[in-house]
Amino acid sequence: MPYEKLEMSTPAPILSWANHSLGPEESKMAKNVASLPFVFKHVALMPDVHLGKGALVGSVIATKEAIMPAAVGVDIGCGIMAVKTPFNADKLEGKLKKIRLDIEAAIPVGFNENKEAEKTVINWQGWHDFKELHPGVQHLENKAIKQMGSLGGGNHFIEVCVDTDNQVWLMLHSGSRHIGNMLAQHHIERGRELAKLADIRLPDRDLAYFVAGTSEFAAYWNDLQWAQDYARFNRDVMMARLKRVIEKHLAGGREFKPLLSVNCHHNYAEKEVHFGEEVYVTRKGAVRATEEDYGIIPGSMGAKSYIVKGKGNHESYCSCSHGAGRLMSRNKAKNNFSLDDLIQQTKGVECRKDEGILDEIPGAYKPIDEVMANQADLVEVVATLKQVICVKG
Repeated sequence: MPYEKLEMSTPAPILSWANHSLGPEESKMAKNVASLPFVFKHVALMPDVHLGKGALVGSVIATKEAIMPAAVGVDIGCGIMAVKTPFNADKLEGKLKKIRLDIEAAIPVGFNENKEAEKTVINWQGWHDFKELHPGVQHLENKAIKQMGSLGGGNHFIEVCVDTDNQVWLMLHSGSRHIGNMLAQHHIERGRELAKLADIRLPDRDLAYFVAGTSEFAAYWNDLQWAQDYARFNRDVMMARLKRVIEKHLAGGREFKPLLSVNCHHNYAEKEVHFGEEVYVTRKGAVRATEEDYGIIPGSMGAKSYIVKGKGNHESYCSCSHGAGRLMSRNKAKNNFSLDDLIQQTKGVECRKDEGILDEIPGAYKPIDEVMANQADLVEVVATLKQVICVKG
């Protein structure tokens, strides 16, 4: 489906790839962003767009000479990694529960962290720059080290999947953990303070921004890039552990070489060139999809997921959706669905089936097939996956 130009009177137009009308709150949020003076050309909304904080989740915002910390969000560098293994799905038979338990033993989830840091983590080059980060996080270095290689909670997950050719894939979704959250919060608060001091009237206090060339912008940009690197390496560390679990069960402990490996952010900002101009691109719940990019678009637990290749559509700032997108809030999901619904909707998936993950029930998300149909001009499908094991944060 090609995009629709929304009928909103805003200085910057809003292009939407969603097949549904925005609700009143969503419309207000989109208008707020598109009315900011430094927004470049237009705002692009992905097919999975839904309410966020300050800016819609599933929005791509290009800006000139300014950046909004809350538009990037607090889970800086959140994203997904996937690896295609050489194994046939038949090798998984009778082993699913054992594999899940081994994954849960190897990778801390929720608020848990590693008891000790492994050598790979200690040797990460990013620690050399920790002292350059915001003063408010300097006491968190040890926690950041121990959390490297941990999943976190919410919608973060680890999965073993099977594609339509019966090949086994490994996939995980996580970000920059507590350290990324704290960095974001310090800068979001500073942005609000500056707006108040300068008496800048914002349509939403969560759209406070830093102007390029200022010390505040430089400090945020430095911390942002560091947290994005932390998030990417965090996924690398977890994937190495997940890979070892699979090698134990499917290869007798022998190491395998991935047939394809993809590691992409979907909550981040980068400097890019679009329409001949250098701009800051914030993807809040969106994946970069240039013609060179592989991306990952997961469905909900129990639904299909997709490995994609970008088509380089410049109207979307070379972006695509980051998943199915929530249909209802976590509280609404808990009120609308029962444990029996969860058991039914996750049939065939080896996972926890308790009330602790009821807010992640597939019914709380948009149908992934509709989301994919709406972005045929943004990406092509490389592989279609189905989860057989899912570990939730």
